[in-house]
Amino acid sequence: MRISTAQMFSQTTTSILQKQTAAAKSLDQLSSGKKISSSGEDPVAALAIDNLRQENALVEQYMKNIDYATNRLGLAESSLGSAEDVAFSARDLILRAANGALTDNERQTIADELQGNLDQLLALANSRDESGSFLFAGFNNETQPFAFNNSGDMVYQGDAGVRQALVARGVSVGTNIPGDLAFMQAPNGMGDYSVNYLTSQQGDFRVTSASIANTAAYTAESPDTYSFAFSDNGAGGIEVQITGGSGTTWNIDPVDPAAPLSFNGLEVRLSAVPAAGDSFSLEPQAEVSIFDSMSQAISLMRDEARFTSLAGKAELAQILNNYDSGLEQLGNARGLAGNSLKSLESNETNHAELQLVNSSALSLLEDLDYASAISEFEKQQLALNAVSNVFGKVNATSLFDYI
Repeated sequence: MRISTAQMFSQTTTSILQKQTAAAKSLDQLSSGKKISSSGEDPVAALAIDNLRQENALVEQYMKNIDYATNRLGLAESSLGSAEDVAFSARDLILRAANGALTDNERQTIADELQGNLDQLLALANSRDESGSFLFAGFNNETQPFAFNNSGDMVYQGDAGVRQALVARGVSVGTNIPGDLAFMQAPNGMGDYSVNYLTSQQGDFRVTSASIANTAAYTAESPDTYSFAFSDNGAGGIEVQITGGSGTTWNIDPVDPAAPLSFNGLEVRLSAVPAAGDSFSLEPQAEVSIFDSMSQAISLMRDEARFTSLAGKAELAQILNNYDSGLEQLGNARGLAGNSLKSLESNETNHAELQLVNSSALSLLEDLDYASAISEFEKQQLALNAVSNVFGKVNATSLFDYI
């Protein structure tokens, strides 16, 4: 078969171009370190690589969210831990003040120290993060959350907002602890009502609980307050007349300290039977603040006559009940922050493992085996040189060489 010069030239040129293209591709792979430079080279592998990169980008964003949430919650947990330490120290001071052997001056010294603890606790509740935002103000983190009003009661000026951070698919974690949850919403240690004792109290008693026991039988008074007046029933016992805020009255005769005073769906339990002429009143208060409990303790300590009276003794017991409830609330808030931090740590570990798996899969799909690639490149170079040399020699052949 005769091969024309034009045909031979075309075939050889095509072969050279193919060898050059293969060598250029190998060189490009060596320079980039990647096996695939375009999706056209291996569509299936290119799609898998793109999916893995998107997954890693998503995981990276989750990791950034976790870092932010960990920082915020770490600050909150640390502040709450310090607040707990201050609050426990303050409780010891309150118990020390109850020592009947102390002089008035010694008790005033304790009250001054307790005031310092209160100021320290308030400063911790108004803690800020590195950007100047208040940690315990909810969404309203540009406004100082805690302050005493003109009546001496603590007012929360933040809100109950919890900022959420998405840390995994379908998983979000709160990045802050609202201040009302940590410092203001402790359940009343007495139940649903607080007690106002009178300094004229003669009997050594206190109210141990006052709560709504039967909601079906309960009808709220307007206002929902109750006054208790104890008197001699003429039979060697004590009776009580209870008057609601709207004027409704209930009579219980005799008063038995082993049984609660039951009326209007409420149950009020006493530690002992009051003396004739004693009285006290109840007002609704389902939640208490540790700040108010501490402030009330300071005020009671500064009033020597009241502090040493039977009424003061009963009032101090109520304050301690509420204070312990506030301490428990602080512990619960700190525990909430700790649980969230634990969840963040767990998700961070899972993401780190996923990143490692994805990176390994990406490496298998796109990273170049340099030893094999260099060997292949050298083969292509050798083939290219061989074809080029043959083409040069054939192309230089002339009839005149044989004349």
